[in-house]
This record gives sequence, C-alpha cells and structure tokens, in this order.
Amino acid sequence: MSTASSASNNLTPSPPSRHSCWDTLLNPIRHSIDRLQIQSPRIAHIVCRLIPCTCPFEHHFTLFGNSFHTPPLCELNPFYNEFVSLRFRALSYLAEVCGEDVSRYC
Repeated sequence: MSTASSASNNLTPSPPSRHSCWDTLLNPIRHSIDRLQIQSPRIAHIVCRLIPCTCPFEHHFTLFGNSFHTPPLCELNPFYNEFVSLRFRALSYLAEVCGEDVSRYC
C-alpha cells in the first residue's frame, strides 16, 4: 500500500514555478540595489533628486478620435520597488543622521 501511495505521489504534477526567466536575470540586480547603503549626504541628495516621490508620466490622450492611456513608468520598471526603497533609505539618512529637513523631496 505504501508503494501505491508513493507511486501516486510521483504521478501528481508539481505546481508551476512562480519564478520566470526574467526573475532569474533581474534578481541579482535587485539584490545589488537593495544592498546599497547610503553613507554620504551628497549621495543621499543625488538619490532623492533622481528618484521621484510619485510614479510619473501616466497620461490619457486622444489622437485622431481614439483615446489612449500610457501607464505610469513604475509599472514598466522592474526595479521600481528597489528604487523606492533606496530613496527611502536616502531620505532616512538625511533626516536621522544628518538632521536635515527632507520636506523639499516630498
């Protein structure tokens, strides 16, 4: 009976993998962005200026009577979450370590 149950377990298909080939290629880059540490006020200011606080460029427009929608760039950027996290670390560094007012970046 144990051989029959083990044989039936071998016949059940394994669940599909949640990871795509893109994840395999992009994960090392994601991890390297996540490992970046902000240790300089100059670098922190550059990061806060380069990475916007909102998701830009979502537009609705009409061309020749047809309506079009362009998605926000964050939906197209596979590293968006990592960049937002990096920006948050830069803002935290400026506010907590340097004691600066970061309201101009919000």
